[in-house]
Amino acid sequence: MAISEQYSATAPATAALPTGSPRVSVVIPARDEARNLPLVLGELPVGLHEVILVDGGSQDGTVAAARRVRPDVRVVTQSRCGKGNALACGIAECTGDIAVLLDADYSADPAEIAAFVEKLEGGADVVKGSRFLREGGSSDLTVLRRAGNKTLLFLMNRLYRTSFSDLCYGYNAFWTRCSPALELPSAGPGEAEFGDGFEFETVFAAHAATARLEIGEVPSFERDRRFGVSHLHTWRDGWRCLHAILRERLPWPNPQQVEALPVEAMRAAEK
Repeated sequence: MAISEQYSATAPATAALPTGSPRVSVVIPARDEARNLPLVLGELPVGLHEVILVDGGSQDGTVAAARRVRPDVRVVTQSRCGKGNALACGIAECTGDIAVLLDADYSADPAEIAAFVEKLEGGADVVKGSRFLREGGSSDLTVLRRAGNKTLLFLMNRLYRTSFSDLCYGYNAFWTRCSPALELPSAGPGEAEFGDGFEFETVFAAHAATARLEIGEVPSFERDRRFGVSHLHTWRDGWRCLHAILRERLPWPNPQQVEALPVEAMRAAEK
C-alpha cells in the first residue's frame, strides 16, 4: 500500500471561514511528516484561498500523502535548509491577502485559523498564537522548554518594550502586504542566512515590533505531535533564539552585555 493511501485523512474539515473573508493562504513547512500531514490537512477549514506545502527533502512520501488528501495543494521545495527557510519560501509564494503559518506535526489546531483571521480583520497587522493566554495551553511543553520560553520572553519584552505573552511558538498569521516591513530571510538559493532555523519565530516577532506593526495575540492550544519525533533541539535552538533577540536589538553587543542579559533574565524568570 502506498504511503499516500496508508495515511489518508478520514476526518472532514472542522470549520469554515465566514463568507466574505479575505483570501487566506496557509503555509505548511514539512520534512518527513507523511503520517501527521494528512491529519492536519483534513482539519483545515473550508474556504481557504490556497494551501502551500513547503517540502524540506522528505524521504517518506510526504508530498504524495498530502496530494492524496488535498489534490489542490501547492508544493514548493525549499531553497536551503531549516524551518525558517521553508517558511520564507512558502511566504514568497503566497497569493492571498493573509498568510497563516502552520506546523505539519499536528501540534497546532487548524480550527483556530478563523480566530487569527478575525483578529487581523479587527485591525491587527500580525497575530501570534499564545499558549499562555486564557483558553490557550500546551500538552507538549516540557519544564525545560517552559523555563526557556519564559526567559526569552522576558528579554524580548524588556528590550523591545513589547508585551508578548508567548514567543517561541510557530503559529502566526499576518497580512501579506506587511511582508516588506517584516524583512524576513530571503527565499532564494545561496548561503545560509540567519533566520533559516527555528529562530525564525523570534526574528519574525522582533521585526514586527521594530517596524511598529500592530501586533495581536489569540489563545492557542498546542497539542502533542501525533507521530514521529520533533526536529527541535532545545539547547541549540534556544541559543539561536537568544542570539536573534540580541542581534536584532543590539547589532554589536559587547561580551559583557551578552553574558549579563541572560543572567538577569533567568533571575527574573525564577521570581
